[in-house]
Amino acid sequence: MMVSRFFLSTALALSALALAACGEQPQEMTGQGIKQDNAPYQGVGSSQYAQGGWKPGDRSSWEQQLKTRAQYGQNDYTRMSN
Repeated sequence: MMVSRFFLSTALALSALALAACGEQPQEMTGQGIKQDNAPYQGVGSSQYAQGGWKPGDRSSWEQQLKTRAQYGQNDYTRMSN
């Protein structure tokens, strides 16, 4: 009798624990809403990470930096020495 009461109380405790895990709280976004991004050539607001020779807000210098990086910095064929 004592053993069955122990198993019954353990089963009730485990079922209560299992049901408590099923209760998910709703997750809603509150606050600012959607953040609109700036154009890539506008910069990050800090010139600490900017490439030298690039001026934040100047689209033509930004495009020139991208072309230069693609040609010399990320092109393995031009970086290889013969």
